[in-house]
Amino acid sequence: MKKIITFISAALIAVGLTACSSAVQTVSPTPEKTGPDKVTIGLTYIPDVQFGPLYVALDKGYFADAGLDVKLRHHGAQEALFGALEAQEEDVVFAGATEMMQARTQGLDIINWATLYQQYPVTLITTKDSGITTPADLAGKKVGLPGPYGENYYSLLAMEDSYGLKDKMDVEYIGYTQAAAMVSKQVDAIIGFTNNDSIAMANAGLDVVEIPMVEGDLPLVGVGLGSLKPKLNPKVYARVLGAIERGVQEAQQDPEGAMDIIAKHVPSLSDPEQRALGRKVFDATLKLYASAEEFGHQDTQLWEKMSVFLAKSGIVDNAVPPLSSFTAEVVKLNSMAK
Repeated sequence: MKKIITFISAALIAVGLTACSSAVQTVSPTPEKTGPDKVTIGLTYIPDVQFGPLYVALDKGYFADAGLDVKLRHHGAQEALFGALEAQEEDVVFAGATEMMQARTQGLDIINWATLYQQYPVTLITTKDSGITTPADLAGKKVGLPGPYGENYYSLLAMEDSYGLKDKMDVEYIGYTQAAAMVSKQVDAIIGFTNNDSIAMANAGLDVVEIPMVEGDLPLVGVGLGSLKPKLNPKVYARVLGAIERGVQEAQQDPEGAMDIIAKHVPSLSDPEQRALGRKVFDATLKLYASAEEFGHQDTQLWEKMSVFLAKSGIVDNAVPPLSSFTAEVVKLNSMAK
């Protein structure tokens, strides 16, 4: 602590010292941050192998290594997708980029800061004996999907637009019973996930065929991580992303070890048959993270295409400016930290 005394004259030294002894102010140092940064990540589904890299990152201490105290919070069955984020019970949400962009039109200031699934996981799934080899063959046939929402539905709209199938096929909303609906021949094809539904159907004994839904790539961005824009903390979230990347790398190097960790979160995997099926789903999910670019890469052109598509298809009233919907800053910071 320093005492600052102004000496006006030698005659005032004694007075000055006396006065300063009662007037000195202590300047408190800037408090230093103590402890790890706390981050709650919302996982928008029940415990599942698809969240494997995050379970691995938590169990292996990768979040802790990055100076983070991370809590993984699974959503309830009836919970609103972004309800906990809006209520600030979560800092980060693991969800579809399409839903995030749509939520912006409904007043939620959410911003996507990393794309985890670099490959869009939704595809048209049928069987070899269906006679369907292209989406054009769906005219007059039944196609099933959970409902008029989510990645499946957006993909349906893109397929209808690409092949002129609007009102030419029988669209049935069958809930999450895609495999059963195909086995019972309730539908001729489904719009499902390549890392889940295709595997479940093959496991049920069907001769599965996956068919691209549009010519080229779907105008949709894959599952990623988002936060409320006012709460966005790029430096902290870059460390979150880096820990998840380590989780992916660890799982790729030791998938069985990763499955042991996942089984702690998904009790059904204690059954050998369920674990074998879960391993197939997990292997397929890990492939979705693959990218020639940096981990979590944000594809500006794809975000622009999705903005145009969502407006054209009527999902949103007006095109959402893509640069207001995502940021590449977190991804860049994570890449620079290596």
